[in-house]
Amino acid sequence: MLDRLLQFSIQQRWLVMFAMLGVAAVGIFNFQNLPIDAVPDITNVQVQINTEASGYSPLETEQRITFPVETALGGLPALDYTRSVSRYGLSQVTAVFRDGTDIYFARQLVNERIQEVKGKLPPGIEPAMGPVATGLGEIFMFTVKATPGAKLENGELVTPMDLRTVQDWVIKPQLRNVPGVVEVNTIGGYEKQYHVAPLPERLIAYQLSFGDVIEALTRNNANVGAGYIERNGEQYLIRAPGQVLGIDDIRRIVVGSYAGVPVYIQDVADVQVGTELRTGAATSDGKEVVLGTVFMLVGENSRTVSQRVAQRMAEINRTLPKGIVAHTVYDRTNLVNATIATVQKNLFEGAVLVVAVLFLLLGNVRAAILTAAVIPLSMLFTITGMVGTKISGNLMSLGALDFGIIVDGAVIIVENCIRQLAEAQHQRGRLLTRAERLEVVFSATRQVMRPSIFGVFIIMVVYLPILTLSGIEGKMFHPMAWTVLLALTGAMIFSLTFVPAAVAVPERQGLGARERDHARGQVDLRAAASCGDRASQVGHGRSCRDGAAERARSVDDGQRVHPQSGRRRHGRPRSEDSGHQPHSSDSSPELGRAQVPRVSRGERDIRQDRNRGGRHGPDATKRRRWLRDDEASLGVAGSEPLSLGARREDGSRRRAGSRDEVRVPAADPDAVQRADRGCAERCRGEGVRR
Repeated sequence: MLDRLLQFSIQQRWLVMFAMLGVAAVGIFNFQNLPIDAVPDITNVQVQINTEASGYSPLETEQRITFPVETALGGLPALDYTRSVSRYGLSQVTAVFRDGTDIYFARQLVNERIQEVKGKLPPGIEPAMGPVATGLGEIFMFTVKATPGAKLENGELVTPMDLRTVQDWVIKPQLRNVPGVVEVNTIGGYEKQYHVAPLPERLIAYQLSFGDVIEALTRNNANVGAGYIERNGEQYLIRAPGQVLGIDDIRRIVVGSYAGVPVYIQDVADVQVGTELRTGAATSDGKEVVLGTVFMLVGENSRTVSQRVAQRMAEINRTLPKGIVAHTVYDRTNLVNATIATVQKNLFEGAVLVVAVLFLLLGNVRAAILTAAVIPLSMLFTITGMVGTKISGNLMSLGALDFGIIVDGAVIIVENCIRQLAEAQHQRGRLLTRAERLEVVFSATRQVMRPSIFGVFIIMVVYLPILTLSGIEGKMFHPMAWTVLLALTGAMIFSLTFVPAAVAVPERQGLGARERDHARGQVDLRAAASCGDRASQVGHGRSCRDGAAERARSVDDGQRVHPQSGRRRHGRPRSEDSGHQPHSSDSSPELGRAQVPRVSRGERDIRQDRNRGGRHGPDATKRRRWLRDDEASLGVAGSEPLSLGARREDGSRRRAGSRDEVRVPAADPDAVQRADRGCAERCRGEGVRR
């Protein structure tokens, strides 16, 4: 299966390249939708039930409200446990469900039980579920305060009650309309109330009771409609507005009559503006302020929602009364940006370090770029998986990525492919054809494919135990493990598809700089020896400079040169003039025919077999292996002709018609004869045709 996948990737390399572009495009799109936060959300699936019970002591709240509600929740599907808190005037019951339970399904189950238990609670008690938020849902906090010496339109100084009024009736409704905001809590200030304090002695004097006062306030604070009247095709609505508009309207409400004279509220009670009984306050810089907290909906992007709230807050500030400002205290965007900057810095420095090390070790810019390209592709693949599995990008998930282990498999494959391509090209003495290049890439990748996959699997197995964690530990470390596993999976896929396909694409200049230098250092001697052998066979003193220098240019020009004729691929000769200048050994005592290594008989037999079409025959193969072993052991330079050579020492190219000589070290004639005798003895011993 892996061989078929590898073969398909190499044969359809351009299709694979376009597929990688598609993967990158999908990753970029998903990056826009990736939830980003500072740390993972470790809050479990829970539903809170809050009940206000004004005037109830903690004991009464526990007995009459908390206990019935908590008992009614028993037996719910996927319910893990319940906990409760009873305070003065407040009951809070929290139902915790097992991990993986849909929060809206859990709220539906809780709401059904609340409707059942309402009949068992005291009159006027209404339980309500808390917002769909988590412990990390507090994304924005602000204070509402007055500037020094700020006054209202009536000339009075701004009080904490005025600040609370602005918060409840101006700021809070606008923030609730921001997408992604589920709740806005308020702490501090005083909620404005109208207090009616009855006077008992006056009630007794007018023969009234507290119930009469309450009934009168309730009956006279409502609007009543009486239908409409149609006249001349027009409709006139009939209504009796009875809702009070201020403290004076409350004072003129009729409670009853005494001796035929109406009795008003102001006759039996004191009416004034008051405040609620509060249990907490908020201060800033030593002065009392109103603190607002914005809660984010579960599953939203905290960075995006915080930015929306900040923009809306700037708009609200322009509409507030003069002298009152809303000042931002905490913005989750700043924390997320700092986290992203830290992760970005670490990832960037790691990527640069990996690319630098790859370039230094591989010595090839193209190989380093191909290997480094696995890093962004793996990141985009990981982001796509994170969006699909609803994993947020945070310091734990993205910060755990290590580019060294991501490019581990790609480095092995690229290095082996580049090495074998260079060796194959050196052996053939020309640029590889497309079929040869694809075959070498397939063989090189297949050679290290299984060890590379095995190494990646070993790293992945290390992270598997983390997935067995549960509870808070699991919520904290699961994103890290899944992110690393996704990155390694993507890197392994790209190493088996993208990397071989990219390496199989031929480069424009053939060999790289290091390969060209390697070829110049090793091939000059062999090309010169080949020319010397031909010169000795034909019996003239022609220099080998044409063959060596001409074949050297094939390395730099990326051209295919015939090993014998020195012609280009299209058949045109490299030299413009076909004349030959006789070589004079006296012009330079170091250069000449006497300095060219002798060619052994075994080597000549191998070349004769090649000319007869027996290059790959069994006899030729054995003789070639034996002869090379003997020559290597005796220190004799190889004399197999190659179509590679070297430039001049000053780096200039050979001009048309010129002849450059290549200096080669003199070979030991005795060593050549000993190698030839060793080859002949092996041939006789194995029965191989000499």
